[in-house]
Amino acid sequence: MSDKHRDDVYQNLDQVAGNGLLNRRHLLGLGLAGAASLAAQPLLAAEAPTIVTPSWSKVPGRDLSGYGYPSTFAQGLQRLTGAPNPLLPGGGASRSPLHLMQGSITPNGLHFERHHAGIPEVDPAQHRLVIHGLVRQPLSFSYEDLLAYPQQSRVYFLECSGNSGANTAAQASDGTAASLHGLVSAAQWTGVPLSTLLAEAGVEDGASWIAATGVDGASMGRSIPLHKALDDVFIALYQNGEPIRPEQGYPMRLFVPGWEGNVSVKWLSQIKLTSGPANFRDETSRYTDFLADGKALQFTYPMGVKSVITSPSGQMLLRRQGVHEVTGLAWSGSGAITRVEVSADSGRTWADALLAEERQALALTRFRLPWLWEGAPAVLQSRATDSAGNVQPTRSAVLAQYDAANRYHFNGIQSWSVSSQGAIANVYA
Repeated sequence: MSDKHRDDVYQNLDQVAGNGLLNRRHLLGLGLAGAASLAAQPLLAAEAPTIVTPSWSKVPGRDLSGYGYPSTFAQGLQRLTGAPNPLLPGGGASRSPLHLMQGSITPNGLHFERHHAGIPEVDPAQHRLVIHGLVRQPLSFSYEDLLAYPQQSRVYFLECSGNSGANTAAQASDGTAASLHGLVSAAQWTGVPLSTLLAEAGVEDGASWIAATGVDGASMGRSIPLHKALDDVFIALYQNGEPIRPEQGYPMRLFVPGWEGNVSVKWLSQIKLTSGPANFRDETSRYTDFLADGKALQFTYPMGVKSVITSPSGQMLLRRQGVHEVTGLAWSGSGAITRVEVSADSGRTWADALLAEERQALALTRFRLPWLWEGAPAVLQSRATDSAGNVQPTRSAVLAQYDAANRYHFNGIQSWSVSSQGAIANVYA
């Protein structure tokens, strides 16, 4: 493609914000066809196209398998796992490779993990869920019992409250979207509404909380207000159509939509109705938010409105000048995402991104916007707004609320710098 033709294409692009952000209408095929072709490798007029039959199309392929697996050429698509901690056997997390995925549903094998004492091998034939405490009739359910109840399927995100906590550090780490923000995923979860089981047990007067406990080595327990438990909480048995995996709580887990991931207790064994919170170890020594005045907030459950550009993002490299697609994910524990704005000039000007049509409350929403990069330095940011009117805050605004030691519930705007050579890095802006 000639320089003149390229320049003509660029001149016809509708720039709507500083540093090359283009109108989202270009993503709908209303004027980006010529620009998109700049990434192609056109043949010279004198060259005749040569079609080569590859070796793999000359022989039969592999046989069928009982359970599918990725291509051998896609083995780099894996969770980001941390090194084992000898002081906390089985504790740790693995992060979803957000920068390597598209869409808004996370495959089961790439869904993030967070464990406090490893992954127990629970035999569903021997496992029981007991509902007791302030109920008229204590009940015990086997796995098979729960499968007999009517089930519901919903798409929800799940996020660890410590996700993105690295960006509270004094110096910006040279991380990827996965290492910084990969403790969030989304799936279609299927299970039994907790309200159905509580109605069968009969809630007594005076009950205002539930205390949920799992059977992992840490005996993880969390307290949840009864009004939430009766609203949209359910016992998850399936994830994206298959039984939930051991690292997600097989054979059953509590699922609390929109709230910090730790309250969705895995390997669920007990639900006790109580008159107040149980104050488990993990909701006193952990999962509390340290304030600037030395106090700490407990039970700050909902996850704030948030977004992150996943491509281009940290440690990536733009290998060519021209039009690129800026894409990422947005979510909120208070409703649906209604708007995502993108900036390429460190927040001085903003442009509305195109949101995926299937956006739902308490789910991940994919956003996209075309960007013309001509080699100048840039700082890419995204800013989400939810259906409750909450707008994603700046990093400095979030930090002003808390003590410097706090790492939970960070939802500040992420900034990615782009150098003149196309190298992308995490920065504070």
